[in-house]
Amino acid sequence: MLTIQSNVSLKSYNTFGIDVSTRYLVEVDNDQDIQTLFQLPDIQSLPKLILGGGSNLLLTQDFNGLVIKINIKGIETVKEDQNHVWLRVGAGENWHEFVMYCVERGLGGIENLSLIPGTVGAAPMQNIGAYGVEIKDTFDRLEAVDISTGIKRVFTNADCRFGYRDSVFKNEVKGQYIISNVQFRLDKNPVLHLSYGDIQKTLEQMSVKELTIKAISEAVIKIRRSKLPDPAKIGNAGSFFKNPEIPASQYEILKSEYPDIPGYVINEEIVKVPAGWLIEQCGWKGKRFGTIGVHTRQALVLVNYSGGKGLEIKQLSEKIQASVEERFGIYLHTEVNFV
Repeated sequence: MLTIQSNVSLKSYNTFGIDVSTRYLVEVDNDQDIQTLFQLPDIQSLPKLILGGGSNLLLTQDFNGLVIKINIKGIETVKEDQNHVWLRVGAGENWHEFVMYCVERGLGGIENLSLIPGTVGAAPMQNIGAYGVEIKDTFDRLEAVDISTGIKRVFTNADCRFGYRDSVFKNEVKGQYIISNVQFRLDKNPVLHLSYGDIQKTLEQMSVKELTIKAISEAVIKIRRSKLPDPAKIGNAGSFFKNPEIPASQYEILKSEYPDIPGYVINEEIVKVPAGWLIEQCGWKGKRFGTIGVHTRQALVLVNYSGGKGLEIKQLSEKIQASVEERFGIYLHTEVNFV
């Protein structure tokens, strides 16, 4: 039975802890709930906001429409062969808990994505990634319901058009589908990814004797906890900005002026530069402005200490963008979505 609530605070539904309200809110537990919802009169005319874990958005004002909270659960084995297992996962499953489910069963491919906040359904929307691994590497397909027709559609890996923190769901079909289930192909004999970030160093500090996906997961968790604030304690949405990818020629010019500037070669023409480093060089790291600010340990993270407004955080992000562009000639794109 679907229950549509009126005038609901969204403070507990977003990891920034922004206290704004929505006109209506409904929680859906399965595909049928979604299809039933769109058969109700007056639903089609309402603006809609799809919510998973609320970990990748900044609410800047009250929402005069319907918030649809996705609670679809379940993990099932679809098929397996000698090398792989295919798992179909409900969009409402907690992402980190799903990673732990795979790690505990020795299924590799997503261990580097441990402790990323949010839900399984939100993961492919922005092709989440960390420590040299992205969702697209293990993603097989997903099922989504067309908001305008209620008809279910399957999206393959190619259909999703994955890019860096990007997919078709942030572009061509933005706001047109509700993801209900996601299918992954996990490795029984995984290839371990150790080269990115501090994983190798952390494994050495942990005195790890045997390299396993569990050891890598534990190292990633240790790194993330040392750098990133817990949203349960300080409101945040993780990385606020994408790491910019710039022409290699521009990077060489910057390198001559700023010898310490880090960069990761994507190919002969493109270099990725850490946004956190750029922000820190502009003096923003640890800055506090009343109830909001930039995190003390990671300049890439904007925080709501208590009672901050979404619009204030948005304005802070714009000031950071302007200062980085003025100094380095690089525009920082936001990873977080504004509502």
